[in-house]
Amino acid sequence: MAPRPVRPARTARTVALAALLLVAGTACGGQDGAPTAEVAQQSAARDRIGTLAIRTAQGPRACTASVVQSPRHNLLVTAAHCVQSRRIGLLDGLVFTPGYRNGYSPYGSWPVQSITVDPRWAAGDDPEYDVAFITVRPVDGKQVEDAVGGNPIATDQGFGLAVSVTGYPNEQDEPITCSVQTRSQSPTQERFDCGGYTDGTSGSPWVTSGGTVIGVIGGFQEGGDTPGTSYSITFDGRVADLYRRATT
Repeated sequence: MAPRPVRPARTARTVALAALLLVAGTACGGQDGAPTAEVAQQSAARDRIGTLAIRTAQGPRACTASVVQSPRHNLLVTAAHCVQSRRIGLLDGLVFTPGYRNGYSPYGSWPVQSITVDPRWAAGDDPEYDVAFITVRPVDGKQVEDAVGGNPIATDQGFGLAVSVTGYPNEQDEPITCSVQTRSQSPTQERFDCGGYTDGTSGSPWVTSGGTVIGVIGGFQEGGDTPGTSYSITFDGRVADLYRRATT
């Protein structure tokens, strides 16, 4: 995410939203010797990751989201602050565009249908619950997971895992990625160090070599106050419970 001084007051009006979304995305500040993210090459696995934007793929960007496996094949995961805050409520008119790059939307855009956040996030933007699950509507009769596949969610995996993190900075038209090791920030939050994760990368999935999502950029400092260090809440019972709510 990027330096984010104060969360702006926003309303769900398209014009105001367009300007304000420029400061909503997220994550990272750096340490000496830390790597810097590179442009992500296209692959089938990375096509499960896409942009969240207002109304169209070319609309104002909010964040990054990714497809996860679910019974109805219509579920995404992202950070809760990408889609709802106590000040503005739920963001309206979001669409998910998987595999987006350089103005091209190979799978089209999938309108958001519903958003599930923990009540403790909804009540007070508690950074310990900064995860959201999103359902999207079918496009041309097909669910998003059937179009691009989905990654499983895993919980209680511990720290010190090798992951790749792919996301969409607002100022770029193609995704970036970095291969890093997770570290403990606290018993319930974790981090990685890699430069380049500016506004727009909140919600980027932390994916293990086995293709499992174990985190998303968010949590502490809404994912990070500088472009070189990013955070996630630890995926544990909190996320398992939220996933069950989103899929039942």
